[in-house]
Amino acid sequence: MSVVSLQLGQCGNQIGHELFSVISDDFSGPNRKKYKQCSDERLFYERSTGELVARSVLVDMELKVISQAIAKASKSGRWRYGDKAHFSQKQGSGNNWANGFCVHGPRHEEAVEDLVRMEMERCDRLAGIFTMMSVAGGTGSGVGTYITQRLRDLYPNSFILNQVTVIVQNYNSVLTLSHLYQLSDAILVHENDTVHKICSRLMNIKHISISDVNKVIAHQLASVLQPAYTADSPCHYSTNPIGELLTSLVCHPEYKLLSLCNIPQMSSTSLAYSVFNWLGLLKHLRQMLIASARMEEGIDWTVSAPSAVTSGGESVTNSRHQNFNVLLANLLILRGKDVSTAVTDGFKDPALYVPWLKTENSFSTWTSPVAFNGYERSAILVSNSQSLLKPLDNIVRKAWNMFDFLDGFTALEQIISSYTHL
Repeated sequence: MSVVSLQLGQCGNQIGHELFSVISDDFSGPNRKKYKQCSDERLFYERSTGELVARSVLVDMELKVISQAIAKASKSGRWRYGDKAHFSQKQGSGNNWANGFCVHGPRHEEAVEDLVRMEMERCDRLAGIFTMMSVAGGTGSGVGTYITQRLRDLYPNSFILNQVTVIVQNYNSVLTLSHLYQLSDAILVHENDTVHKICSRLMNIKHISISDVNKVIAHQLASVLQPAYTADSPCHYSTNPIGELLTSLVCHPEYKLLSLCNIPQMSSTSLAYSVFNWLGLLKHLRQMLIASARMEEGIDWTVSAPSAVTSGGESVTNSRHQNFNVLLANLLILRGKDVSTAVTDGFKDPALYVPWLKTENSFSTWTSPVAFNGYERSAILVSNSQSLLKPLDNIVRKAWNMFDFLDGFTALEQIISSYTHL
């Protein structure tokens, strides 16, 4: 089954290009024939010339970023974008959500819908729609939200998975996330500040560029989207990645926000001199999970899961640590050498999860014996939990603090009322 991607705005187009580049690089290596075939079918289609073409539509109100993405893909010699799978204009949305949602979105909806429809018609079987966008800016947030709304109307039975990058533009963030939450089946959230710290502290990059940030995000996304064995498909690579992802993680329509953390994360120079085993990787990843940490560095090891004790013949759960990350569901994806030996029991502890869900419905594992993106062993955890509570609360609080014209509305409404009752 195939996934149709939409790259929306500058951020979405840059991340999308990095994502397809990571995936195409991941093809090389021994014993990857079936792995490559599954990945090809999922994210690319093949022309009669043998060229791989990304199943993706690029949308921006300015041409520059799209042109750069198309040129870089063609230059790679491994894959390219479709010749007509992009839409752009000469004027951007000016970092204005309303301009994107109310003006550019409705004005150009038919053109974008036609491009998406053409990509979907190329698919023998559609697994879902995957959008990449920023909650900042005007095109990614405003146009991206409008296009998502139209896709939900046009394809009510298709899965829609949104990836959003959260940057400090609080009004745009509030407007984008509030709409997407009603439209998407799930939202994968990346915090720009967190990814920047990963680049600085773990990747040892001194002068961090936008490309560096996007490569970290693309690495995580590719680790989720690349082929793996699942509970529903233990002997063959899963053909329905988005459907199985949503089934594993979105247990209730009120809880749709997904966060990602992966291990290890380091520069290629350090990687050449590092050795990892599954026991150590999963021990650190579990602590990152319960302490709501996004990096191995600075994990709070004092946070622990509440333990169940017996009191008067009844099982009672001890009070939670104040920084404990309450979980709804987890999807653990393991890739690399000796993956069958990895012990994941630590993630099955009922004390980690909300009491109204059975643990067997809260934790899933996907595996692949194929090493990913240069890492002999790697693990990524996609989590539906309280880990995004703090950044969301900060966005809402700062947006309210900036909302200083509320008194102005009240004053003018009072004037209107006074004159009305003359």
